[in-house]
Amino acid sequence: MTIRTIAVIAFDGISPFHLSIPCEVFGTDRSAAGVPRFDLRICAVEAGSLSTSSGFTITAPYSIEGLVDADTVIVPSWHDPYVLPPESLLEALREAHARGACLVGLCLGTFVLAATGILDGRSATTHWLCAHELARRYPRIRVNPDVLYVDDGDVVTSAGVAAGIDCCLHLLGKWYGADIASRVARRMVVPLHRQGGQAQYIELPLFVGGKDKRMSAVLDWAGCQLDQPLDVDTLAEQARMSRRTFTRRFRKATGTTVNDWLRHQRLALAQRLLETTDQPIDLIAARAGFGSSVSMRQQFRDILQISPSLYRREFRGQVGQ
Repeated sequence: MTIRTIAVIAFDGISPFHLSIPCEVFGTDRSAAGVPRFDLRICAVEAGSLSTSSGFTITAPYSIEGLVDADTVIVPSWHDPYVLPPESLLEALREAHARGACLVGLCLGTFVLAATGILDGRSATTHWLCAHELARRYPRIRVNPDVLYVDDGDVVTSAGVAAGIDCCLHLLGKWYGADIASRVARRMVVPLHRQGGQAQYIELPLFVGGKDKRMSAVLDWAGCQLDQPLDVDTLAEQARMSRRTFTRRFRKATGTTVNDWLRHQRLALAQRLLETTDQPIDLIAARAGFGSSVSMRQQFRDILQISPSLYRREFRGQVGQ
């Protein structure tokens, strides 16, 4: 079997965890378990010593020339979404892609691929905190902030941090089948496929304030009444405004509609109750104002792509960590 060559881009200030993800999946010798071996190369713009964000140094044995014959090039992270990569790196990535290499951007590494122009007209994702910035700066990219990774054929991108594991295991399964990917996942003690997407990790604020003190007071009031029937007319009456005036000022204060705001406040409350209490799902649905557990399950599926019970199992006890 031909050994696949994978080049991983390192840089000064890189996070050791981000760099370790492709190294663990593709760099650990598991041939005794029937897992193919890879020629893994740690490359930098210039070979040599590099600092890390954790205070120790690493060595990149290869310069950018290590990309020349790589089958896959992985950018596991980047300094900052506002820092443009050097042109030499961008040109090396364009050349690698032009000769048929698969490009992979993990977490903020998506911004590096975006800067090459290769993501234009494609779907991609990145860490949910930076998805809006990616869409703003590169409007020709179809940014999907909810998923763990996007496979667009010869270009693959992932969401933040640990989603890089999901993405690398997906690539392993794509190349060699689910059985090989499952063997590696079991040895890493991680699921081969995580339920849900990135949306379940996005922090949803329970209350939204602002300079409009009158509107803030109404939002605070509504946040304490989520178990009650609430709509535009109810909130407008509480604010002592006409429906039209309230709708306009609500949009200005929150940037969204009343229905969307209420849906997300109820979802955020339900998430916190699932994380911090043992209350039955039916009771949580009532407390959060969903009306029924069926309705709450549908909202979790539509927005978070996960069921309430599975959300509780995955996130219980993680608050504050």
